[in-house]
Amino acid sequence: QVQLVESGGGLVQAGGSLRLSCAASGLTFSNYAMAWFRQAPGKEREFAAAISWSGGRLYYADSVKGRFTISRDNAKNTVYLQMNTLKPEDTAVYYCAVDKFPLRAYTSTRVPDYNVWGQGTQVTVSS
Repeated sequence: QVQLVESGGGLVQAGGSLRLSCAASGLTFSNYAMAWFRQAPGKEREFAAAISWSGGRLYYADSVKGRFTISRDNAKNTVYLQMNTLKPEDTAVYYCAVDKFPLRAYTSTRVPDYNVWGQGTQVTVSS
């Protein structure tokens, strides 16, 4: 059974930083692309960042590009999201997710292409 456990969320002032972690178990982690999505109150879940199974390709939403960095440590079965220069509009519950298919030739940014999700971690940015 695949499980994802996120941590690292919290309350931070605008301009501050946070690092989210997502520990995975129950899968061959290095074979799967991973992604971070976020969902603000009253809004749909949206893509934030993704990393290919090899770690060689990174993808970002325009809204976070240049401020967020996704990375993975296959030895620790963990994916990270370093968030810098946070803005109030970054306030949301952040979810990590596993690609449906191993060793996919492309890395998706679409919610339906991810089938295992963590419980989410709240990030609140005050102005």
